[in-house]
Amino acid sequence: MARAIWTGVISFGLVSVPVGLFTATEDHTVHFHQLQRGTADRIRNRRVNERTGEEVTSKDIVKAYELAEGEYVVVEPDELDSIAPGRSQSVDITDFVDLAGIEPVYFDRTYYVAPRGKEYEKVYELLRAALADTGKAGIATVVMRGKQYLTALRAEAELLVLQTLHWADEVRDPRSELPGLPERRAGRGKELDMAVRLIDAMSGPWEPERYHDTYQDRVRELVRDKAAGREITAAEEPPQATDVVDLMAVLEGSLDRARGAGRKPKGGSADSSGPESAAPAKSAKRAAPAQRGSGKPRQEAGRSGSTGKHELRRLSKAELYRRATEQNVSGRSRMSREELIDALAGPGRHRRSKSAA
Repeated sequence: MARAIWTGVISFGLVSVPVGLFTATEDHTVHFHQLQRGTADRIRNRRVNERTGEEVTSKDIVKAYELAEGEYVVVEPDELDSIAPGRSQSVDITDFVDLAGIEPVYFDRTYYVAPRGKEYEKVYELLRAALADTGKAGIATVVMRGKQYLTALRAEAELLVLQTLHWADEVRDPRSELPGLPERRAGRGKELDMAVRLIDAMSGPWEPERYHDTYQDRVRELVRDKAAGREITAAEEPPQATDVVDLMAVLEGSLDRARGAGRKPKGGSADSSGPESAAPAKSAKRAAPAQRGSGKPRQEAGRSGSTGKHELRRLSKAELYRRATEQNVSGRSRMSREELIDALAGPGRHRRSKSAA
C-alpha cells in the first residue's frame, strides 16, 4: 500500500474535503554504479575546494548568489528557513479553468488524490463529478517539501488527480528559442489530404499498455549478454530525412504500409473507403472494449490455429513485441519488425506458447 506524501484539505468555496496525495508514477530506469576502469573500485563524488583542491565538509558549505563574476552574496541556511513558506495544510482552489485550455507544456508531475476516510467520500465524489461534467480544472498553489507549486486539480473516471504546473516564466517562448519555424501554414492540397488519410489509417484508441520502453529492455539484455560472454548486436541506424521532392510518393507508400499492417481508415477497410463500408468499421470499434473486458488477452482475438506471417504483418511492432515477450523470444529487444514476425511465425512457436499458458 502506497503512503501519502502529503495530507491536507482541498477547499473550493465553503466546501472542503480531507485528502492525501500519492505519487502516480515510478521510475524503471536501469541505474549504474561508477567504477575505475580495470578495477572493482567504486567512484564517489566529493565536494572539493576549487582553489585548494581540499575536500570540504557539508557544515562548512554555504549558499551564495553570484551578482557579478567573483562577487557573491552569501545566504545562510537559517536565513532561507526564515522566509520559506510553511507546509500547506490545504489546497485552496482560487479559479476553475477549461482543462483543454491548459497547454500540455505546463504540466509537470502527477499525483493521485484520495479521500482520508469513508465519511469524506461523498464530498470527494461530488467534486470529481462536477469537474468531469464541466471539463474544468481547479487551480491552486500548494507547498510541499519546502517548495511552492502551481497545481491543477482535474477529474478522471474514478478519482481526482493533482498535477503540478510550470510557472509561466519557466515556459520558453518557442518563437524566440527555436532556430526556425515554418513561415506559412500548410494549405489544402493533395499532400495534406494524403497526410490526413495516413493519420486516419494509423489511428486507434489510446491504449498505453501497447507501448513499452524497449531501450531499458535492451540495457538489461546487454548486461546479461556481457555477463554471459555473448556477442553484442548494434542497434539499427535511424531513418534518413524525407526528401521533399519525393514527399507525395513517401506518403502514398506509408499509407499502403499502414493499410497492410491492418490499420483501417475511418469509414472503410484497407481495400475500400466507400460509404457502404463505414458501418462495419464503426461497429467493430464499438465491439473492441467488450473484447478487452472478456478476460482474454487482446492479442488472442481472432486467432484460429497457428499464427502465420500474413496475420502477424497486420500487427504493429508494439503488438509484435508484446507477443514476443509473452512467448519469451530470445533477443527480441534487438529485432526489427520483420525479424519479430519471423521469430513469432517459427515452427511450433504458437503451440509452445499455448501449452505454456
